[in-house]
Amino acid sequence: MESRAKRALTADQTDLLRQIPSVDELLAQPRLAAIASRVNRELLVEIARAVLAEVRGRITGEGSAAIALDSSSLEERIASMVERVLASSLEPVINATGVVLHTNLGRAPLSGPAAEEIRRSATSYSNLEYDLEAGARGKRDVHVAEMLERLTGAEAAIVVNNCAAAVLLVLAALAKGGEVLVSRGELIEIGDGFRIPEIMAQSGAVLREIGTTNRTRIVDYESAINENTRLLLRVHPSNFTITGFAEKPSLEELVSLGQRSGLPLVEDLGSGCLVDLSGAGIAEPTVRQSVDAGVSIVMFSGDKLLGGPQAGIIAGKQELIGRVRRHPLFRALRVDKLTTAALAATLGAYLRGAMDEIPALRMIRMSVQEITRRAENFLRELTPELPLGEVELEIADGSSLAGGGSTPTQSLPTKLIRIASARYSAAQLEQRLRRAPAGISVIARVEDDRLIIDLRTVSAEQEPVLVRTLAAVLR
Repeated sequence: MESRAKRALTADQTDLLRQIPSVDELLAQPRLAAIASRVNRELLVEIARAVLAEVRGRITGEGSAAIALDSSSLEERIASMVERVLASSLEPVINATGVVLHTNLGRAPLSGPAAEEIRRSATSYSNLEYDLEAGARGKRDVHVAEMLERLTGAEAAIVVNNCAAAVLLVLAALAKGGEVLVSRGELIEIGDGFRIPEIMAQSGAVLREIGTTNRTRIVDYESAINENTRLLLRVHPSNFTITGFAEKPSLEELVSLGQRSGLPLVEDLGSGCLVDLSGAGIAEPTVRQSVDAGVSIVMFSGDKLLGGPQAGIIAGKQELIGRVRRHPLFRALRVDKLTTAALAATLGAYLRGAMDEIPALRMIRMSVQEITRRAENFLRELTPELPLGEVELEIADGSSLAGGGSTPTQSLPTKLIRIASARYSAAQLEQRLRRAPAGISVIARVEDDRLIIDLRTVSAEQEPVLVRTLAAVLR
């Protein structure tokens, strides 16, 4: 029945099917033979078969007259597919948006020393979990623990793969089966739709909401404490703000309550600021301030304001950190040697006072005067490369953002390069930049039908490439 239901092939279709070369014939062609010498033959055969299957499907379907069946055309299709499969989809881009910790662009770029430490650790064996002095198994925590303790003032510190993992692990280790008190005004959603209540549910802890969205008082915490309460959770609003008729207990009030009730106070500090950035216009609490205030455990990200690799850092009281470290989830969530190497190099820069060595901090601390000088020099390089009379360029006041789920209401004064073209709209220019005409994609902004370039997030080494790219898209 099934064979009868199939549509009968025409004479033309049958003739086209006969013209399809075999896989072996195609792989003998010069270009594919060259590819076969440097890639796995099984991959090449698999792709060749997929291309031929697609051709057969088109012949037996509609539009068969338009199909190219010569060996060179098929060879080109197979070769292109092989190159696409083998090409890395993760590519470097130039961030010209002015958002320093751009989550979609990988947040904090690493320093040169951190990248070198990754290379060293990746290309050789290391004492990751080996105590060279004792000649026995060691713990990977030691490579960053002391640095974190010195920088934060905490008694102990461990590292997992991100801050959401840190929250999950701490709650699972300290509050599974018990209640955790959280203000309704702090039940936030973080990146990619992850919500604090959902993370808490996965940990096995029971969420106990207190207060209201805009007003929570210390008495709300006091009234909610019962025999099932395991800890108090404070979530710093690093990626949101509530304004107007709002109130919440101070950190000191919560610390005092925790001490009176014998309950740990755990704080999700999020952005992980290790130094005072108020001089650069960023008012964000530091980790040390929380530790010094008496918070039991502080959790924060490694790739936000800290400026290092993606990581979730858990710092606090020795006894509590020990309990968290012994939890089975710690092994599932711990970081590898590459993250450890990059984090150690970044923390080392803090300890040496080399803040400008950390790209994210250097960008945040960059003055308007420096950006103005760079913008003026940049336009002097770009202008001669542009078609005469077709492009408008100006330097204007503007704002940069720290980004990355930190300092949501704060911005950094900057100077923007505004570009208008007689040939292309601003949206078209933004799209052309993304398509990497000079070999690297550029991510920019569009405002008021102008292409916006903010050099705060463009390194000096990237400027010549950016000039060539802009010149190409504006022609």
